[in-house]
Amino acid sequence: MQSAVFFALQHNCAQMERTGGSKEEKKGKMKRTIVKDWKTRLSYFLQNSSTSRKTKPKKKGKQHAYFRPSPEEAQLWSEAFDELLTNKYGLAAFRAFLKSEFCEENIDFWLACEDFKKTKSPQKLTSKAKKIFNDFIEKEAPKEINIDFQTKNLIAQNIQEANHTCFSAAQKRVYSLMENNSYPRFLESEFYQELCKKPLITKEPQGT
Repeated sequence: MQSAVFFALQHNCAQMERTGGSKEEKKGKMKRTIVKDWKTRLSYFLQNSSTSRKTKPKKKGKQHAYFRPSPEEAQLWSEAFDELLTNKYGLAAFRAFLKSEFCEENIDFWLACEDFKKTKSPQKLTSKAKKIFNDFIEKEAPKEINIDFQTKNLIAQNIQEANHTCFSAAQKRVYSLMENNSYPRFLESEFYQELCKKPLITKEPQGT
């Protein structure tokens, strides 16, 4: 579902790279395009999620809903970073925000690590460890994250005999980076502020 939300954003980036102008002009125009577009994509995400939700039975316990949150629910995201990450709509909104800041690799890596830790098969654990290393850790990786050289070397050694703690240090660093930098900016963003606004109640004119 998330790929449907962000496919068009990726398409926009590709279009901008083909246009002329200086590097700074292209980067600025690209960012404006992404910021403008993310609300539209999240609305599309909302409509599709709301439709699919109607066909699924409700489950007991905590709901990880895709449908648009109430202002009260959205306000909970500001109380703790984990409140945002455990809400699927909030997670999608946060990833779109990171994409507008050209650092979505951080949340992608964090999610890959969460999936990795749930893997039970030793064979799958090894293959997933190598994929995460190739995608995020090694030099000039497609989604290379910003971690120190020593941590990279330690990971390279650990994945030879992969276990569930291979990426723990790197994941904690990336989590801290998002929590202390991107998360506060997300809470100040126009989109988040709009989600927290309560709809105005208009009084119907009384009949004469």
